[in-house]
Order: sequence, then C-alpha cells, then structure tokens
Amino acid sequence: MLDATNLIKASLEAGLEFWRPPHEGESAPAAERSTPLLVPIRSLGANHRERIETHLLSLDPGDRYLRFGYAAQDHQIRRYVEALDFERDEIFGIYNRKLELIAMAHLAYGEDDSHGSCAEFGVSVLPSARGKGYGARLFDRAAMHATNDGISMMFIHALSENAAMLKIARNAGARIERDGTESEAYLTLPESTFDSRVTELIEEQVALTDYRLKAQAKQFWSFLADVQAVRRDAIDAQSRMPY
Repeated sequence: MLDATNLIKASLEAGLEFWRPPHEGESAPAAERSTPLLVPIRSLGANHRERIETHLLSLDPGDRYLRFGYAAQDHQIRRYVEALDFERDEIFGIYNRKLELIAMAHLAYGEDDSHGSCAEFGVSVLPSARGKGYGARLFDRAAMHATNDGISMMFIHALSENAAMLKIARNAGARIERDGTESEAYLTLPESTFDSRVTELIEEQVALTDYRLKAQAKQFWSFLADVQAVRRDAIDAQSRMPY
C-alpha cells in the first residue's frame, strides 16, 4: 500500500502529461498509453449521472452483455442510470484529460439489514482504455472503501465467459464458484485499519485535485482555441480587404 508521500508523488508523475494538449497528429500522451503507478479514481455523485449514462451507452452490445449479464438496450441502461442511488451505493470513475468517463465501477450495497455487510461490484471500461489495468484498480478502490465502511463480503456476479472480470476477482483472492454460464466470486474483506482509512482519504483528495486540474486545462485550451479562431477570422477578413 502506498504511503501519503508516494501517493502524492505518483499522482503528480501520472498527471503531468495530461495538462499538455496533443499536437495535431500526435498520439495519446504516455500517461494514457501505460498504467501509471497511481490512477486517480474519484467517487461520483448525482452530478455525474449524465456522464455515467454517456459512458454506458458507449459500450457495444458485447460489452453491455458482459457488464449487465444480458443484452441491455439503450432504454434499459437509461433506467439503470436513473435508478442509481448515490446516497446508499458508491460509484467510482476514471476520467481522461478530456473529462470523458473511460472507466467506472458500481459498488452496490444490500438494501436491507440482512445483507448489510455485503456489497456487489460491477465494472465497465471503454475499449480505448483497456489493457491499462483500470478494472483492477477500480476493484482495489472499491474493496478499500467497502473495508473502511464495515463491509465484510464483496461479491461479483458475472458470466463465466467474462474472463477479464473473473481474473480480477481471482487475483484479489476471491473464491469463484461456477454454475454453467454464470459465476459468483466472493471476496472476504479484512477489518479496516487507520492506514486503510487514511489511504482512502488521500486517494480521494488526489483524485479530486486531478479532476479539477483536468477541468481547468480543458477550459483553458478551449479558450485558446476560440481566441485562435477569432484571430484566423480577422486575418482572413483583412486579406480580403481591397487596397
């Protein structure tokens, strides 16, 4: 587990490339091509509902099938997003430098006291962001939060063909039970510690700072683009003026 100093250092190193806009024809920044030591993951509130919907609607039919266990149609995804309970559950997200939600996880808590110590984990990652370990990082983040929230068991209901999701659960030490086309993964969580609580607070603060910087950078580059467009229009108008 990273300590506070390493968390902040890792965040700065991971985020440096995000603040520079790519030149025309340039490939994605190094920070988006490989997994940084720390991926800024923030808790999402109701004000992120629209971006969550955009993210899930961007999934192709195959990815929707793996994420929800059925071929979810657009109207079903919209109903799912509308029903998200941000007071009861926890939703985590990873944003790129364009403030696009490229990966998200839903940690759903039991709705009654008999299942109060359990939570279910679900995750989705856009195709362009795969291969970077974001699913595993979201799982770790959700497990840390569940631990600090007094949850003793986290489980995943997944299709048996969802090898990526089952691999994440297996690597975390979860027990996996297969039943034909479906599988259940159970992860017993340890009790929270002072270190786990402080680490979560630092990670959330780092993620909030990362998001604010990305938002500021996006606004700044948009402003510059508008200024450049005005300048081009002025130059074009001047070039058309008769002498």
